Amino acid sequence: MHARLHDRRFVTTANPEGHADANTVFHYFVHDTTITGRYAGGKIRSGQVVGRVTGPDTIELLYHCLTQDNELLAGWSRGVVGVDDAGRTTLAFEWGWLSGATGGGESQYIELIDA
Repeated sequence: MHARLHDRRFVTTANPEGHADANTVFHYFVHDTTITGRYAGGKIRSGQVVGRVTGPDTIELLYHCLTQDNELLAGWSRGVVGVDDAGRTTLAFEWGWLSGATGGGESQYIELIDA
């Protein structure tokens, strides 16, 4: 998991029910089985993530953020870490809100590669 996530950045490719969009960049760090991260951009002013590795290709996260509209939101997610045909890391999440909003959904992310 360290090799797939540590110090890597991601953007969403599909998140129809969420606030993160293609302009929101997530930056993850992994130490042993602990995952931390931050995110910002698009509708998100500032956000943080904490979580853990739960299996060879699975993770679970808690996240919170402040939106550009000054909304304070918090939620949970369970994800699967994969690899696409080009070798980029992919993330697929099931998620839900804990505070500030209701509902949830599914979202997909792709590793952001600097050109």
